[in-house]
Amino acid sequence: MSKPKGYKIGRDAGSGQFIPVKEAQTRKSTAVVEVMPRKKK
Repeated sequence: MSKPKGYKIGRDAGSGQFIPVKEAQTRKSTAVVEVMPRKKK
């Protein structure tokens, strides 16, 4: 099984502020869920 390539974060589309992922999933018209890459060691 491979490691995930990143982790999910929620972002408000208007202001760019981070929000919880569950909130971003419910506000699909004004928020996005992004995948941030993990740092390589």
